[in-house]
Amino acid sequence: MVKEVFKEAEDQFLTLDWNNFLPGLTAGFTTKIGGNSSSSFSSLNLGLHVNDDLGAVAENRKLLSELLDFPTSNWACSDQVHDNQIMEVTKEEAGKGVFHYEESIKGTDGVYTKEANILLTLCYADCVPLYFCATNKKLIGMAHAGWKGTVKDIAGEMVRKWQEKEGVHPSEIIAAIGPSIGDCCYLVDDYVINFVEDKLSNNDAKPYKEVSQGQYSLNLKDLNKLLMMKAGIREENIHVSSYCTSCNSELFFSHRRDKGKTGRMMSFMGRKE
Repeated sequence: MVKEVFKEAEDQFLTLDWNNFLPGLTAGFTTKIGGNSSSSFSSLNLGLHVNDDLGAVAENRKLLSELLDFPTSNWACSDQVHDNQIMEVTKEEAGKGVFHYEESIKGTDGVYTKEANILLTLCYADCVPLYFCATNKKLIGMAHAGWKGTVKDIAGEMVRKWQEKEGVHPSEIIAAIGPSIGDCCYLVDDYVINFVEDKLSNNDAKPYKEVSQGQYSLNLKDLNKLLMMKAGIREENIHVSSYCTSCNSELFFSHRRDKGKTGRMMSFMGRKE
C-alpha cells in the first residue's frame, strides 16, 4: 500500500506536508471544490486562460490566498507552454500574472526560488505537478510536466539547474509527484511512445503497456520518477501521489475526461519567514 503524501486539508486543497524537511513551508495542490465559478468550471477554477468569468477566477484566487495566508501580491504565476524552461523567481516577479494572464512570467513551466515569502504557482488539468526541495539551501521549486514537458525532461532540467547554478547535489534533493492523470485513464499512440522511448535505456522499466494495436496506457508519474532518478535524485527521496485527476471527478478537473472544457487546479509552494 503506497502512502499518500497529499493530505486533505480544506475542501479547496490537499497539503504536501514537508514541514519536517523545511519549516515554514506551504505546499500543496488545489481541488475543484469550494469556489465561485459555474458551469464547466464549477467551482474552484484557478485558470485565467480557459474562458471562465475572470471575476470568478479572481475571487477564487483571493479565497485560496486567504486560506493559505499567502497574499496574492506575493504569488508568482507563469505562462505555461509545455516546454522545459526553468526560471529562478525573485521578489521582482512577485505578483506577476495573478489576475491578468498577459502579465504572467513568459514561456516558463518550471520555477524555483531561494527567497522566503514568495508563493510559486502553476496550473493543471491532468498534467503532472513536480515539487522539489533542497533543505540545506532553503531552495524550493516546481514544474509542470505534461507528456511534452516530461519527454523534454523538465524534471532533470530542474536538477541540473540546481546543480549548476545553486551548488546542490542531486542526492540532497527531495521530490514529490502530485495528483495527475494515471495510466488507468491515459491512452496515447505510437507518436507519443516514440518520444518516451527516446528517453529510456534498454534496461529501464517501461512506464507504459500496449493495450491494443498502436494504443498504450502511459504512466506519466512513473516516467517522471524514472527521469528524476536518472538525474541523480535518490528513489527513497521521491514521494508519489496515488491520486488520478481523471478518476477522481469529485475532487479534480480533468482535461481528458471533460473533453477539453474544464477548469484548472493549482500547485503551490512557498516558504514563510
